[in-house]
Amino acid sequence: MPVYNLKEMKGEFVTPKHSTAFGPLILGEHIEVGVLHYKAGEGANTHSHPHEQIIVVLSGKARFTLDGEESEIGPGYAVHIPANMPHSVKMIEDTDVVSCKNLVGGVGHKI
Repeated sequence: MPVYNLKEMKGEFVTPKHSTAFGPLILGEHIEVGVLHYKAGEGANTHSHPHEQIIVVLSGKARFTLDGEESEIGPGYAVHIPANMPHSVKMIEDTDVVSCKNLVGGVGHKI
């Protein structure tokens, strides 16, 4: 059973053409999980992808826009982003999230 110590894993920018998200990624056979950090004011420009995605906010506050609808969320909240839905996010505070994406064509966050 693979066990990961996130503190020992190398972080990386996971979607640099869309986002400033940075952190370690764990790649499975069908899913990818990232524990990502954003600084206040950072985020992701409007984009879409063929992956279904769920983002759980661990700390901080974020303003998500999904298909034109805006929501401000904080710790204990999650966002479900269906495949191909236009979305963006801007961090109101320094924010840590867990982001999960299914793999499409063997690719997850590295789109």
